[in-house]
Amino acid sequence: MSTIEKALAKFAASSFTAHSPGATNEWRKARDAAPPGAPALAAALGPLGEDAAVRRDAAPSRIHPLDLERLRRLGILTPDVKRSQLAEEYRLIKRPLLTTIDGKGAEVVANANLIMVTSALPGEGKTFSALNLAMSLAMERDRTVLLVDGDVAKPTAAKRMGIEAEVGLIDLLAGARQSLGEVMVQTDVPNLRILPAGSRHERATELLASERMARVMDELSTRYRDRVVIFDSPPLLLSSESAVLAERMGQIILVVAAEQTLQHLVSEALGRLDEDKIVGLLLNKYRPSLGNEYGYGSAYGYRYGYGYGYGYADAGTDGVAPGGTRERAPEEFV
Repeated sequence: MSTIEKALAKFAASSFTAHSPGATNEWRKARDAAPPGAPALAAALGPLGEDAAVRRDAAPSRIHPLDLERLRRLGILTPDVKRSQLAEEYRLIKRPLLTTIDGKGAEVVANANLIMVTSALPGEGKTFSALNLAMSLAMERDRTVLLVDGDVAKPTAAKRMGIEAEVGLIDLLAGARQSLGEVMVQTDVPNLRILPAGSRHERATELLASERMARVMDELSTRYRDRVVIFDSPPLLLSSESAVLAERMGQIILVVAAEQTLQHLVSEALGRLDEDKIVGLLLNKYRPSLGNEYGYGSAYGYRYGYGYGYGYADAGTDGVAPGGTRERAPEEFV
């Protein structure tokens, strides 16, 4: 057995916690043993603080390089873009979410780091918003992000990131895969991981409502203090899966499409959510009008009236507030 294999075996079999000195030493030995020209092996080991299952099960082929140029063409934030209108808007959107995660918001909620992004109907920009939120959060220095493609009936998020995975969340819940490390995809963005939806299943709702899902969610929410989990959920008014997912979330973002989503649909979608949930409204596809041509277009507020921006109470006759992200999501995003 080579020096690298010995170091990897010792690290994988260790009972150290991710941040303990013992784990640090074993990780460094494995990393330092990698010869020049083997960056994929070093990347497979990953930074300390990643899921132990990912460290054990990930192979170099599991590291997925993101096509940043393609993502930029789709209107998605990329780590190399330091300042832009879209970047500033998502900085504003993510800040109250992080404040709640840190227990410094107006409400203290369980599983605050589990955030569901949904909409009333398809075509309102929920996947576009989920991807941009995940990328923006991944730019934080002290956070790691897991993007979960929770729209199991019509999975889109992973594909938009260029990932054509055959297995994912449903395979884990159905027992076809045994660990998160087998279905989670590492990206070359250091703080970003992606969990695809996985195989189609006729009883997906029951799997999402299962005890196994409860254990997975508990592991995701409590294992690492720096982890933020973003779920791209199905539309609230079209599927039962979204209601099941919402029950397990700490925070929910309801995407509303400007000049498209009717007020009664927003009301009906909110009615599908428990009243004790923290729900943020995010206005998407906004086009600036005369008198509001400059400045930020973000509109994000809480159903309970605290936070900033415009909430549901401020909605106009068309059911949306006078603000929102300026960039329009491509039509393929839902």
